[in-house]
Amino acid sequence: MLGLNYLLGLLSVDMGIDLGTANTLVCVRGEGIVLDEPSVVAVRKGTNEVLMNGMAVGHAAKDMLGKTPSGIEAIRPLKNGVIADFDITEAMLTYFITKVHNRRFGVRPRVVIGVPTGITTVEKQAVYNSAERAGARQVFLIEEPRAAGLGAGLSIQEPAAHMIVDIGGGTSDIAVTSLAEIVASRSVKIAGDAFDEAIIEHLKKIHNLHIGEQSAERIKIQIGSVVPLVEEAAIEVKGRDVTTGRPRGCLVSSGEIREVLRGPCLQICRSIIEVLEETPPELSADLVDNGLVMTGGGALLRGFDQMIEQEVGLPTRVADEPLACVALGTAIFLEHLDRYASILESSAEF
Repeated sequence: MLGLNYLLGLLSVDMGIDLGTANTLVCVRGEGIVLDEPSVVAVRKGTNEVLMNGMAVGHAAKDMLGKTPSGIEAIRPLKNGVIADFDITEAMLTYFITKVHNRRFGVRPRVVIGVPTGITTVEKQAVYNSAERAGARQVFLIEEPRAAGLGAGLSIQEPAAHMIVDIGGGTSDIAVTSLAEIVASRSVKIAGDAFDEAIIEHLKKIHNLHIGEQSAERIKIQIGSVVPLVEEAAIEVKGRDVTTGRPRGCLVSSGEIREVLRGPCLQICRSIIEVLEETPPELSADLVDNGLVMTGGGALLRGFDQMIEQEVGLPTRVADEPLACVALGTAIFLEHLDRYASILESSAEF
């Protein structure tokens, strides 16, 4: 059996995966990002049966969020960066691995997966099991800030400090690295989803309007900011009136959304300061020059880098491809497994 898996492995494409709460990205050596889809699966309610013969995953499933009839559920199987539904995560990974290989059978890749810092042994085991049952021959785990730092082009293996703030959908991972190791870190459950939830609560409280996740995300992307904009904007938002239960719309300004988003963003700033307080003095000295790098979808929130620079007091920049950094980093680790094997946690090859 080991020989067969080895032969199938030679015919498979090893991949790096950013298994995110909001989106999953897959990177293949020499090809870059080959897949970028929402981490959503549509199933028949009360079962683990994925609709459309197992194909209702990613974009197809996200279109159903908040719009499904009573017998169907659109599920996000990861919560706060960790697996909340084991079977649905396995189905989602199977779909993504199959899609990259363009075939269902004989797929046995090695996989490097980015995970939040500080996840438990049980949560790590859930990632191993899901990936192996989805077809992986061997699974390696790497903390998301380390992968993001490498994907952002930082020389994290040097004896110098680099600070990475990776703001995803479910968690914000903050870490200071040196010699490819994490020196100090925090993983906080305040990120893109928390921004959306704050917008939903604001509209319900102030405008008596109940909106869904996708509408909140659209508001965040189109007019969200944490510093005043050169040109302030407003958009019409539609939803259900809390009092009458009828559909209606209202106008929402960028100014009021800015006030909503400042709260969770300031909490992330406080977590950055906590990590800095745990960083050894010599490495702190490096950060005066190196500053910090922002990655993840939350890094695209207008003015967030300016807020961090003001609140934390360090030079702050957004990585060139913030959404892709973790996935690109996992692929780099995969390409140089011999060099980085000592810092990766792995399952046994079967």
